[in-house]
Amino acid sequence: MRLVIFTDLDGTLLDHDTYSHAPAAQALAALKAAGVPLVLASSKTGAEMAPLHAELGLGDAPMIVENGAGVLEPGADGAGDAAYRKIRAALDSVPPDLRAHYRGFGDMTDAEVSDVTGLPPEGAALARQRCHSEPGVWSGDDAALARFLDALDGQGVSARHGGRFLTLSLGRTKADAMREVADRLGADTTIALGDAPNDVEMLEQATHGVIVRNDHGTPLPRLAGEENDRIRRTAETGPSGWNAAVLALLQDLGATTG
Repeated sequence: MRLVIFTDLDGTLLDHDTYSHAPAAQALAALKAAGVPLVLASSKTGAEMAPLHAELGLGDAPMIVENGAGVLEPGADGAGDAAYRKIRAALDSVPPDLRAHYRGFGDMTDAEVSDVTGLPPEGAALARQRCHSEPGVWSGDDAALARFLDALDGQGVSARHGGRFLTLSLGRTKADAMREVADRLGADTTIALGDAPNDVEMLEQATHGVIVRNDHGTPLPRLAGEENDRIRRTAETGPSGWNAAVLALLQDLGATTG
């Protein structure tokens, strides 16, 4: 068996409020001991994820960045920002009455991004170094949102609801990137963990999916695969739930070192 694990970050491996992964220490150590690659898959930028990748000691495992819009190798300089510039141009083409309800990271200062994310100022600066996608906050009603999304769709831009933000991209998802990375790593078994709507396709595509409980967001609806336990839910939130789920799956799959 060639097992690879894919994980969302905020609200999943990282605590929603503190961004700590400390409660997942036991499972993280078990993955290292068993030689199981851990691939971070987040809406965060490569600039944000690289320090965490190094801190966790994930070696040469690639990172899925900006909600699946890009795949970044450790130590790589990243891609150009052509996709991001296209998204920003599409935003500028939206009728002003709709555009006024959306504030993307590109419309905010580092301090404002810090306020809406809870990140320290230096972390907010990294979050604004975007290449592939634009997270933002929507302040209008549902009817205006539908018109806003229709206008963007006409420009080739789609939107995904994550745990905190409405993220705009050119349509590539975490599931698309997971498939690419799994093929590259020769995986025949995959585990995906996430907590938000933008994780659903990744959870459903994986051999085993884990919905990590997040009391700060809207609970995910029942997914295909839950009836036969191919997709399971954690009782605990964030990294504590992540820890328990990963340890249980490693045991079930016989992937522990004993």
